[in-house]
Amino acid sequence: MATCFWWRSCGAPHVRLVLHDRGLCRVAGSWAPGRAPLRTYVPGRGGLPTTLLRTNSFVGGRWIPAAAAFPVLDPASGAELGRVADCGAPEARAAVCAAYEAFCNWRGVSAKERSSLLRKWYDLMIRNKDDLAKIITAESGKPLKEAQGEIMYSALFLEWFSEEARRIYGDIIYTPAKEKRALVLKQPLGVAVVITPWNFPSAMITRKVGAALAAGCTVVVKPAEDTPFSALALAELANQAGIPPGVYNVIPCSQKKAKDVGEALCTDPLVSKISFTGSTATGKILLHHAANSVKRVSMELGGHAPFIVFDSANVDQAVAGAMASKFRNSGQTCVCSNRFLVQKGIHDSFVKKFAEAIKTNLHVGDGFEERTTQGPLINEKAVEKVEKHVSDALSKGATVVTGGKRHQLGKNFFEPTLLSNVTQDMLCSHEETFGPLAPVIKFDSEEEAVAIANATDVGLAGYFYSQDPAQIWRVAEQLEVGMVGVNEGLISSVECPFGGVKQSGLGREGSKYGIDEYLELKYVCFGGL
Repeated sequence: MATCFWWRSCGAPHVRLVLHDRGLCRVAGSWAPGRAPLRTYVPGRGGLPTTLLRTNSFVGGRWIPAAAAFPVLDPASGAELGRVADCGAPEARAAVCAAYEAFCNWRGVSAKERSSLLRKWYDLMIRNKDDLAKIITAESGKPLKEAQGEIMYSALFLEWFSEEARRIYGDIIYTPAKEKRALVLKQPLGVAVVITPWNFPSAMITRKVGAALAAGCTVVVKPAEDTPFSALALAELANQAGIPPGVYNVIPCSQKKAKDVGEALCTDPLVSKISFTGSTATGKILLHHAANSVKRVSMELGGHAPFIVFDSANVDQAVAGAMASKFRNSGQTCVCSNRFLVQKGIHDSFVKKFAEAIKTNLHVGDGFEERTTQGPLINEKAVEKVEKHVSDALSKGATVVTGGKRHQLGKNFFEPTLLSNVTQDMLCSHEETFGPLAPVIKFDSEEEAVAIANATDVGLAGYFYSQDPAQIWRVAEQLEVGMVGVNEGLISSVECPFGGVKQSGLGREGSKYGIDEYLELKYVCFGGL
């Protein structure tokens, strides 16, 4: 069992850390591989980039095997892509120790040098963008074109925060006392634990890690068990970029061990910050862990985005926005539209054109096939939830306009589905589906639409289409969400703050505000002047 005796002070003496028979030893100030053999990648697909496919944990700048391994499956075929080190709580604590030791040096690295290293990491992502995209498609099922888009989006966070690293400014405050001056410093928090989901296995890491490293923090990443290869590929490129050992660490684990690993990471006294993207239920558990030691927390949790189409809207623009907002990644994004509220005067026209667009433009298939726009869902459990929502809606009077069942390609594929005559008592009206289901609710007035949109305990994103300037201002201000798309279905951008209100989370990621999540303010009173 691993034990870490690091003191809270960075100047504490080094102590010996040993993980017997688990492949990790702390010896004489460096990380050395233990006795466990290196694992090799077992390809499930031809053409995957073996140079970036890693299967061991990455701790202290070294690839460290674990005593056990877990399989990573191709969601399209169910075939095993490879087996990855199944880390447990001891390995998690060892990674925190490595990150804390690295923090003691990294915090003192100049902003310019941190900026330069992040830029090198960005350059390597761009150079390897095609291979990184193939990894995403293989392990998540996402269509290759979307995976390529994610890699560009992911890399841009490293570029953005490489620039923001040099813009961490403090303040000088003039006090009433002439002999005093007040200074406000911004300093890095320390070790940050980063827990990420499977639906954006690269971008959700760089959006957090880019900000953390730019601020001077070090990180321990626990990727989703469905998609660990992307996190490990980023570790390989970080290492090539010269990111110092221990600054970026990755601890993969199976679903069976996720609870223990998460608790070990979030309760470790050497951890100062937790950043999580995932379900609201899991976020609440992590908040409980963080509360015992009062850690800084940022969370991007579940959503239930409304998509409102008013009578004044341009129907064709609204349909295009609905397609982009709903069916990206087969409906498996936290900002996907989950409820379509359409005013009665435009309702029939919108539903007809929406159905035509779905039938014409969406093609279900393997993510590696060029024609595919809709890949598989991540696993059969996800498909079962979509089925449950469709079945519930039909039993309560909804009508299938198109789709409505599993696709013939396999158990993880579901037809893009449009439902009409949907009411608020149906599951799809008050639960996040996270799949290719578009339920349409007819409404009469603006007040009714806003009331329906806000009748939920989450508030991540919301969308609406209108050509009425006064209505645009009213609705944008009244929607209880963290992000609003007005006549626009795609709102994410590295330059803009991403986050929600209510139970959709805490804090913001990306933008100039994202780096503040990893900084703390220190007030210095300078007297005797």
